[in-house]
Amino acid sequence: MEEVLVYGAGERCASCVNLPSSEETAEWLRAALERKYPDRKIAVRYIDIHSELSGTEAAFAAKVIDEDLFYPVVVARNEIVSEGNPKLKNLYSVLEDHSATA
Repeated sequence: MEEVLVYGAGERCASCVNLPSSEETAEWLRAALERKYPDRKIAVRYIDIHSELSGTEAAFAAKVIDEDLFYPVVVARNEIVSEGNPKLKNLYSVLEDHSATA
């Protein structure tokens, strides 16, 4: 199963005040991916950067905080696809590249 991770926090970043929350973005991405790829199993998981995490999730959450990345930060295939307001076209491109090599 493929996985798309959406890192964010309950509060919106200063530059993202008028955008949906990170959790709302994760739900929106889930619905969009289900419509675009009905036959592929793609999980979309929201990760709160301020929660107790371990391993790579903790390391990446620390990166989001330390580097002041605009969240939500969307990650697919261990690659940052977007910061802030995600573009579906960019995510689709990464996922389609993945399916061609999988």
